[in-house]
Amino acid sequence: MALIKSVRGFDPKFGEKCWFAENATIVGDVVMGNKCTVWFNAVIRGDVHQIRIGNETNIQDGAVIHGTYQKSGTYIGDRVSIAHNAVVHGCTIHDNVLVGMGAIIMDNAIIHSGAVIAAGAIVLAGTIVEANSIYAGMPAKKIKNTGPEMLEVIRRTADNYPKYSEWFE
Repeated sequence: MALIKSVRGFDPKFGEKCWFAENATIVGDVVMGNKCTVWFNAVIRGDVHQIRIGNETNIQDGAVIHGTYQKSGTYIGDRVSIAHNAVVHGCTIHDNVLVGMGAIIMDNAIIHSGAVIAAGAIVLAGTIVEANSIYAGMPAKKIKNTGPEMLEVIRRTADNYPKYSEWFE
């Protein structure tokens, strides 16, 4: 059973058919939609600010979701894939986004729908990532638009994670 803990009077809340790995940690002011998955060693820490996560979103192994005390909550939309070891901190991620392995998204950044944050990219505080675009590098900059093939990767990744979770039940 995942570590699910109340902090400062806030209990995490979850929709239907969510799956959490045994060593995932979800604490505090976290509200999550339906069919979300939180994978091994992922941490969603709603201790200092609220975290809101939509439906069918997957938080993969080792990812950290957090915010900044009294300044920046974290808002993640529907069908978002946060890949292994990514850090999502005090930002807004709209629907149908793929955040690559090891990427970092800082406070008050906004990631619009259909975007891809490449593996290892660092999205600086306050950056606005255009819809249907790919950002890469340190700091992350737009490198191109997402074409039909990449939009299919975003869709397929979001579809696959609920299926993978069934293997563990």
